[in-house]
Amino acid sequence: MPALSPTMEEGSIVKWLKKEGEAVAAGDALCEIETDKAVVTMESNEDGIMAKILMEEGSRNVPLGTLIALMVDEGQDWKQVEMPPLDAAPPAADAAAAPDDLTSHIVNTLSSPSRLRLSPAARHILDSHGIDPKLATPTGPRGLITKEDALILLKTSPVPKATPAMAAPSSAPTPAATPLPPGSRPNIPPLSIPGKPGAPGTFTEIPASNVRRVIAQRLTQSKTTIPHAYASVDCDMAAVMHLRKDLAKEQIKVSVNDFIIKAAAVTLKEMPEVNVTWSGDGPRALDSVHISIAVATDRGLITPIIKDAADKGVQEISANAKALAQKARDGKLLPEEYQGGSFSISNLGMFGISGFSAVINPPQACILAIGTSRSELRLCEDDQTLCTQQLMTVTLSSDGRLVDDELASRFLDKFRGNLEKPQRMALA
Repeated sequence: MPALSPTMEEGSIVKWLKKEGEAVAAGDALCEIETDKAVVTMESNEDGIMAKILMEEGSRNVPLGTLIALMVDEGQDWKQVEMPPLDAAPPAADAAAAPDDLTSHIVNTLSSPSRLRLSPAARHILDSHGIDPKLATPTGPRGLITKEDALILLKTSPVPKATPAMAAPSSAPTPAATPLPPGSRPNIPPLSIPGKPGAPGTFTEIPASNVRRVIAQRLTQSKTTIPHAYASVDCDMAAVMHLRKDLAKEQIKVSVNDFIIKAAAVTLKEMPEVNVTWSGDGPRALDSVHISIAVATDRGLITPIIKDAADKGVQEISANAKALAQKARDGKLLPEEYQGGSFSISNLGMFGISGFSAVINPPQACILAIGTSRSELRLCEDDQTLCTQQLMTVTLSSDGRLVDDELASRFLDKFRGNLEKPQRMALA
């Protein structure tokens, strides 16, 4: 298992693109691996033949350095690939274990009949009911006992119908049961059965993807280590709406979010003291303005980057944003396309959200949360008549160590000015 991203510690095999016995050329795609950020294609570094796939599709949380397949040179009999003996010693604890040791360890793990392989759900079910897992018939890959295998065994195995507390009295004295504390309930493990409605207290175990687990870690890190401060402002979107219509007449289609990205980038260029990140030693000023845009995917939220956004026109920003969003949904983003941003934008306006506060994406200092635009009646400048304004609420979440309340307020004021008068910004 290779390291396909700088922060990757383990990966999951999504799909094998080569079969056993198939010729492989240097640069060919071998398999798709889910890292902590996205699904990345692993390429071969040399020519050969795919001899043995050790980690099948669906194998999850495979540590870095784990042997996942074997290749042989061209002309060799791939069916006779030499596997290390099953009784070989396991590899050393350090990451620099020899390949032969690592291979024998994996083969021993996968092939040894004395080692049972259970999914977490199967282990929980069997342990809860005191059933020997050796009685189960594994149907999962490489002899894995799945949750379904455990449920089948649970139905067929003789399980006592009464607990010791409910058993019929016998000649031997039965020790008194320890009373439960007030308000507590018996420790009956919850169990969910596919196809049947769950009773209160039951649950269905959902395996977390690598991306979801990393998102959880980073959100927890952000909210527990970064002093979040929040400030909101309403922006009049009339000029942006009017300019969009004029551009549409010239067959130039851009979104409101493209103007927001441009306005944020221009404001950061005008206020470099906000274009900073926090490192272990303290603040770090950035030379370039790279805007991270939050994109929702089936695997979780990811933030691809529009680089040097302040120097790009709205039309170019729009093209970059669409291309990056599609790559993010397809799981095809490269590491350099989602790492290194200086400022994040999260827009939920398309869902009708009036306003919200977003969580800072460390080590960045700020994230701008965008709500939907709404029509409001307000007094016109003559204070005698009513006029309709198209307002949009934006909320800045800022790291109090880098951007204090006064600086955040000035940033929002300048951002609003740029957005309400888009002619200030270069639109080429």
